[in-house]
Formats: sequence, C-alpha cells, structure tokens
Amino acid sequence: MPIFFQHQINDTTRLGIWKIEEAAEFFQGNVPQHRDVTHPHKRLQHLAGRFLLQFLFPDFPYELVQIADTRKPFLPDEQCHFSISHCGDYAAAIVSKDKRVGIDIEIPVDKIAAIMYKFLSAKEHEIFNLVPGAADKLSGNTYQTPTILWSAKESVFKWYANGGVDFRRQIQLLKQNQDTETIDCFFSKNNTQLTIHYRSFDQLVLAWTMS
Repeated sequence: MPIFFQHQINDTTRLGIWKIEEAAEFFQGNVPQHRDVTHPHKRLQHLAGRFLLQFLFPDFPYELVQIADTRKPFLPDEQCHFSISHCGDYAAAIVSKDKRVGIDIEIPVDKIAAIMYKFLSAKEHEIFNLVPGAADKLSGNTYQTPTILWSAKESVFKWYANGGVDFRRQIQLLKQNQDTETIDCFFSKNNTQLTIHYRSFDQLVLAWTMS
C-alpha cells in the first residue's frame, strides 16, 4: 500500500501523503470524479486525493463533496473540514472533524527560489537568511527553504479558502521553530495568528495549518 506518510494530529484530525503507483481504474472503482479533468495525470492526482480522504477517515462522505466558485472542494454545512494537494506522483490530504485546515505539498525546484521575491517580503528574507551565499537556515538543499516557505503560504491560502490573498503582504511568516518544525504566521486579511507545520523529505516538502 503506497501510503508515503501519515500523521494522527489528534482524535479528530489526520493527514497523509499517498505515492501514486496505481492506474486510474483503481481509484475510479472507489471514488467518484467530481469534475471533468481531461489530462490523464491530473485526473489520476485528482482521484488519488479523494481516495486518500476516505483512507484517512473511512466514513468520510466523499459523495457529498461540492466545488466552490474558488475551486475549493467542500462539504455542505461544513460537517467535515478537509484540504487536498497534488504534486508529481504524490497526493496529500488533511481531514478534520472540528478544525479548519489547509495543506500543501511541493517538489523543491529552482523555479520557486527564482520567484521568492514575489511571495516573500524583505523582512521574511532577513528572518530566514535568504541572501546570496548564506547557509540555508532550514536545510542544506539550495531550493528547500524557498519551497518550504512557499508551501507554508499555500497551506494558509487553502486554509482561508476564499481567494484574493496577497501572499507577500497578507501572509506574514514571523519565526521558524526548528525543534517543533513549525513557523509562526500572522494572516492580516482576517487578523489571525496561525502555526504552520512543515516536514521536509528527500524530494518533497509538506506544510499544513489548522485552527
């Protein structure tokens, strides 16, 4: 079974990463496809993400999932909160029965490092020591730190779920706590203090937040 990573956050909240090794038919036999996805690999990611929801919580009512105008999947009456992310051959999901959640996975690449000035403020560059020639504060991989910070902000964007967010100004990363693998964050759009959790694997970065 290709469950790559799973984490029981508490009694009501779980997350996992699925390494996609199956054909689409495997997932199609277990979960419905809620929107038209014509690209074969994107369709596979889409199906794997929804399959993972029920893997985490067997009673998850995936047949009730709807898609909002912001393209975020949701359940009517917020009977359960969830977030899904896809990247390469991986799908990630977080499900909570009582907390608002957001999750993101990314593969570290130079493209993210090249545009970090677009989503990180000057203060964040200073906090995370993102200057030419400086040692990477979060890991030894040249692209790992920018990817972690991008993924952290993406998890907040998905947690908020209403769109219209200025990543550089409104998602403010304040401090990294290496011992707990967390980042303190202030989301100024609705004046919320958040804790973003992250994990760094060999070729994959995971970030999630909840409140």
